[in-house]
Amino acid sequence: MYLFLALLAADPLWVAKPFTAAHSFTKEIEGPAVDRAGNVYAVSFARTPTIGRINPEGDGQVWLTLPKGSLGNGIRFDRAGAMYIADYTAHNILRVRPKSKRVEVFAHEAGMSQPNDLAIAPDDTLYASDPDWKNNTGQIWHIDRKGKVRKVASDLGTTNGIEVSPNGKLLYVNESVQRKVWAFDIAADHTLSNKRLLIEFPDHGFDGMRADAKGNLYITRYGKGVVAVVSPAGEVLREVDVLGPRPSNLCFGGPDGKTVYVTEVENERLVSFRADTPGLEFTRWPSKSKGPAAKGKRKKRR
Repeated sequence: MYLFLALLAADPLWVAKPFTAAHSFTKEIEGPAVDRAGNVYAVSFARTPTIGRINPEGDGQVWLTLPKGSLGNGIRFDRAGAMYIADYTAHNILRVRPKSKRVEVFAHEAGMSQPNDLAIAPDDTLYASDPDWKNNTGQIWHIDRKGKVRKVASDLGTTNGIEVSPNGKLLYVNESVQRKVWAFDIAADHTLSNKRLLIEFPDHGFDGMRADAKGNLYITRYGKGVVAVVSPAGEVLREVDVLGPRPSNLCFGGPDGKTVYVTEVENERLVSFRADTPGLEFTRWPSKSKGPAAKGKRKKRR
C-alpha cells in the first residue's frame, strides 16, 4: 500500500493518462463509481447493457448485464456498499447488492423523462437529475431510503450533473444545453429552495459533476475535452485536459481518494488524473475502508 501511494504521489497533478485500453467500452460509456476495494465501475463495458468492473491496475471485465430494456447512466454507492444505477430507458433507479449481483428496481417513476445522474446525500438518500432532451428542459427527483420518489424541482433546463455539498446543505445541478450550474438549499425534509446561479459558461456543454472534500465541483465539459474545477464561490480554478473531446462523467478513487477517473466517449475508455484533494464520497466511507477513516477516525465533514 505504501509503495502504491508513493508511486501515485510521483504522478504530476492535473495530468490525465489512459486508465483502460481504447475501445474497451462502447459509446454509451458512463457512470463511473468506485467501491471500497478501489475497483471502478462504469456503464457499457465491451457491450450494452453491461456494467464493467475495472481493477486498480486498469484491467476490466463485464461485472453484470442489466435486464432487457434497461440502460444505465450515473452510478453511486451508499455507505453499505450497495450500488445505485440511473436506468434512463426504463425510468428506474436500480439497486445492486455487490455480493449477489442481484439487480432490483429500487424506485420507479413513470413521470421521469430520462433519469440521468445521481447524487447521494449524507443520509444515503438520493437525488436524480432528469433531462428532457427533446424540449431542453429538466427536473429533479428525491428518492428516500425506501425507494419513495418525490419531485423536488421542475421547470429547469436540461439537468445533468448533480451533486450534494460536503455539509449536505446544498444541491448543485448543471444544465447541459444552457451551460449553467445552479445551487439550491436543502431543507431537513429534502425539499429544495433558494435556487441561484453558481456559474454560467459561454460555450460547450456539460455532463457529469462531482465534488471534492473542500466542496469544489469537478465538471465534465462535453465538447471541450476538459474537466473544469469550480470553487464553491463559482470561480474556475483550473481546467484539466482529459485526452478526448467528449468526457461524460467522473468519480474519485485510488487509495487516498485523489485519483479522478473520467469516462471518455471519443476513445471509449477511462482516463485518470491526480488531484490535490480527495473526493467527497471517499471521505464518507465507513472506517473499515481504505480511506481517511482507515485508522478508526472519521474525517470531519465541512
